[in-house]
Amino acid sequence: MSRFDGRAADPGSYRDRRSEGAFGGGSRAFAAPSKADASAVAELDGLPRFEKNFYVESPAVAGMTEDEVEAYRRRREITVEGRDVPKPVRDFRDVGFPEYVLQEITKAGFVEPTAIQSQGWPMALRGRDLIGIAETGSGKTLAYLLPAIVHVNAQPILAPGDGPIVLVLAPTRELAVQIQQEATKFGASSKIKSTCIYGGVPKGPQVRDLQKGVEIVIATPGRLIDMIESHHTNLRRVTYLVLDEADRMLDMGFEPQMKKIVSQIRPDRQTLYWSATWPKDVEQLARNFLFDPYKVTIGSEELKANHAIVQHVEILSESQKYNKLVNLLEDIMDGSRILIFMDTKKGCDQITRQLRMDGWPALSIHGDKSQAERDWVLSEFKSGKSPIMTATDVAARGLDVKDVKYVINYDFPGSLEDYVHRIGRTGRAGAKGTAYTFFTAANARFAKELINILEEAGQKVSSELAAMGRGAPPPSSGYRDRYRGSGGGRSWS
Repeated sequence: MSRFDGRAADPGSYRDRRSEGAFGGGSRAFAAPSKADASAVAELDGLPRFEKNFYVESPAVAGMTEDEVEAYRRRREITVEGRDVPKPVRDFRDVGFPEYVLQEITKAGFVEPTAIQSQGWPMALRGRDLIGIAETGSGKTLAYLLPAIVHVNAQPILAPGDGPIVLVLAPTRELAVQIQQEATKFGASSKIKSTCIYGGVPKGPQVRDLQKGVEIVIATPGRLIDMIESHHTNLRRVTYLVLDEADRMLDMGFEPQMKKIVSQIRPDRQTLYWSATWPKDVEQLARNFLFDPYKVTIGSEELKANHAIVQHVEILSESQKYNKLVNLLEDIMDGSRILIFMDTKKGCDQITRQLRMDGWPALSIHGDKSQAERDWVLSEFKSGKSPIMTATDVAARGLDVKDVKYVINYDFPGSLEDYVHRIGRTGRAGAKGTAYTFFTAANARFAKELINILEEAGQKVSSELAAMGRGAPPPSSGYRDRYRGSGGGRSWS
């Protein structure tokens, strides 16, 4: 039996009744404690001790030589930083997960850990803070959820009035819902309860979940603060904090809310900080929230696209876009799921309406839709009943729909980070995908960086885009319309 599996003593309990150890091996240190930090440290005297170091290296991992470790990390593009970094695991059974968690992994059909799981699991199970930099679709959700389940199993049972033990902050409702689905699937055998807290829906069901007591809360920042200020929950029991897609939360202006939430969590918690990119503002926020962290990067910290995605960029005028879209759909439509990105909610609705008038089975999703409507649209898209979905950037991150074969950027996004995340909705979990991008003169300022992303991924750069990257103006006589007439003669460069 795994050392994490305490269910034999009490089948109705999720916890392992070991209580030795103090704060999982030491309290946090702060170079320059704020008043809030000092207050939080003072409050530790009244809080229960908790464990957070659960990792025991398996003989197979312990037997890896340094050369083998380096070769494995090099092959899987794993870069690590930090003190006393553990070796990566190459097999699920090397991690030391409880048998009931391994059964769920087997049931899900996973063959081997992804790169971020291979290195992230031993780091997280050691109880240290962790920074994980990995592209979307890399398996990072389970990289933090399975150690979270182990963590919960080792803590005292929730008492009436207790808040959660694990808190996951996410930028969007869609991502939060998807994380909860995984938490429910893998936590069920431990009788671990979870709930999803987000705006745009009635509070009643969420309040009832919180009042009953849940071990894991997945939340968007605004609604969580609302629940805390209304005294429907508290963060006194949180000892495992996850900040998922931290770069996206910063982009969306959530930094004040994130700081407010973190200030209410005990400072000796374990914090896992996940981001697809590592710009300066993300790095600075990590410095504020983490202590002595490990850092694991999959691939390069430089912005780059998934190499499993074929990228086509077409230079054209704004007036040509819709005709080109229709001709492209005629060419590629084979019943596969097609995701079309727009910049604005209004544009999303207009194009969707026009597509439906022209006989295309399209639905739209954006921030002005009610949660019920967004859920219904996603359900129709996932099931294939409506294989075309238009979306604003609400769907660019965190949207995990299997078998999205094509992504079309009808409007080029406002940043290259969003471009990478948009096209990353295809080519997930080892599958191949294709992305088409409509690029106009108004987007010329992004040409040079876009060329870098294309070249890094081994994609062809058209002569028109290369000229724009050098600062040349687009042809004044208008763009070649390679879609005129029938759908034939299409030539994507």
